[in-house]
Amino acid sequence: MSKIGVPSKHSKSEMMLEFGDPDLEGLKFPQDDPLVFTPIIGNCPVMRVLVDNGDFMDILFHNTFIRMGYNDSQLTPSDVPIYGFNHVECKVEGAIQLPVTIGEEPREGTQMLNFQVVKAASTYNAIMGRTQIHVFKAVSSTYPIFRKFPTRNGIGEAKGDQKMAHGCYVAALRPDRIGGRSSP
Repeated sequence: MSKIGVPSKHSKSEMMLEFGDPDLEGLKFPQDDPLVFTPIIGNCPVMRVLVDNGDFMDILFHNTFIRMGYNDSQLTPSDVPIYGFNHVECKVEGAIQLPVTIGEEPREGTQMLNFQVVKAASTYNAIMGRTQIHVFKAVSSTYPIFRKFPTRNGIGEAKGDQKMAHGCYVAALRPDRIGGRSSP
């Protein structure tokens, strides 16, 4: 399917990140679901996290931030503008740096990420953009709904949850739920 070499500026050996038939196990086809998974953010497993390769920042929704046990006094002021699909600016409540862990021991990775905390309706709890992809040196593939990344102990893996992704999409389309209105 695809094979991508990780440039090795800081290590002595090159690791190959490959996707193949074993990565498709358990998926229902046809599918066009996004990559939604459950990383550990700030020591809390956070479900319904969307990986968005087109977004340049990492977003944590305010209601999730509060449910994780944080409060607004822990936020650093942020003047980063965020615009929704309708090009209306969304106010950022502040920023917070939190550790994020993906994968499973012994092939897990933990990195500090800067999240913009936003009060907005969403079926997701967080959105991880290109910054986390670069920090983890991760490669994502939406066909197998899978991501891989180098670790000290080999290639780490984080499988997306197809059922969770589909549920978020369906909830976003319902006019009586968070996410808006359906098209006529």
